[in-house]
Amino acid sequence: MRIAVVSTPFLSTPPRDYGGTELVVSELVEGLAARGHAVKLFATGDSHTTAELRALYARPQWPPDPLTDVNHVSWALHQAAESRVDLVHVNSAAALAVGGLCPKVPLVYTLHHPHDPGLSAFYGQFPEVHYVAISDDQRSRETGLARCRVIHHGVDPSRYELSEHPADYVCFVGRLAPEKGPHTAIDAAARAGVPIRVAGQVHSQDRAFAERELTGRVNAAHVRYLGPIGMAQKVSLLRDARALLAPITWDEPFGLILIEAMLCGCPVVAFPRGSVPELVEQGTTGIIVESLEGMASAIAPGGAVDRISRRRCRAHARQRFSRARLVADHERLYADVLASRDLSVRSPIAAA
Repeated sequence: MRIAVVSTPFLSTPPRDYGGTELVVSELVEGLAARGHAVKLFATGDSHTTAELRALYARPQWPPDPLTDVNHVSWALHQAAESRVDLVHVNSAAALAVGGLCPKVPLVYTLHHPHDPGLSAFYGQFPEVHYVAISDDQRSRETGLARCRVIHHGVDPSRYELSEHPADYVCFVGRLAPEKGPHTAIDAAARAGVPIRVAGQVHSQDRAFAERELTGRVNAAHVRYLGPIGMAQKVSLLRDARALLAPITWDEPFGLILIEAMLCGCPVVAFPRGSVPELVEQGTTGIIVESLEGMASAIAPGGAVDRISRRRCRAHARQRFSRARLVADHERLYADVLASRDLSVRSPIAAA
């Protein structure tokens, strides 16, 4: 198939450190290219890919801006239409509004965000688009979408390393935002009497929270703050951690860091919000808890996380969240999209 994939203009694909959407886009593109598909990736000029790279912006345009997004996706869709691709896969809602630039090319769109009533109403204006939800929980909240398939994220397992003999610390990796719960993770580690390593950065909208809840906590004796980390540092951190803590307080559509931890054999201890119950296999790839106290109990020395087989945890994650599975699911979707287009084109003739 000839496939155009439009990433974001805000970070390189794959990202240097933070950037879940761009990481998953990279995994999909590299997997499709390896399978022999002709893939064009529309991303920033400093992106790295084995596919054909096209870029409007030479460097990432951070922080995100809606006008930059519209400029990027409209340019990409125009380029894709001229390239005679079979379909276009986009990752920004702005692309739907300018999809008329290539009306004869099927459009696939992945939802990367939590439920937003305004966006859901917006999607209702584009019933011809083929939507991808990244979890069953996310799909259940988008009741108005007739064409929507669930495809979990997946990554290349070979980039993640297993250690069956972890160090003594637990870790938190992610945005330092209230809904992610870094302050709760730090408090749970303190209550359990174990050290914690915290990786991530504060975005502008979360600075007040960070000053109020994290400034004092990250200076505690049991805390080691790492700042934002890249792929190599993330893998070593997860590989040697006793557990990854995810005390989220929002309905997160998919926790990419959760599956990255599992692929290192690192159990996940998380609150049961959003996609967590469908990603974490209780007692196999992690422990789902209801409270800070439950999290502290699970990660205490000799607690539940120490009874999880790290090798089995990784094996289950490889089976469910590999790049190969991600690519195969998308290949089936793309084939169905193209088949439905062919049928719609032929149906008036058949009716005649």
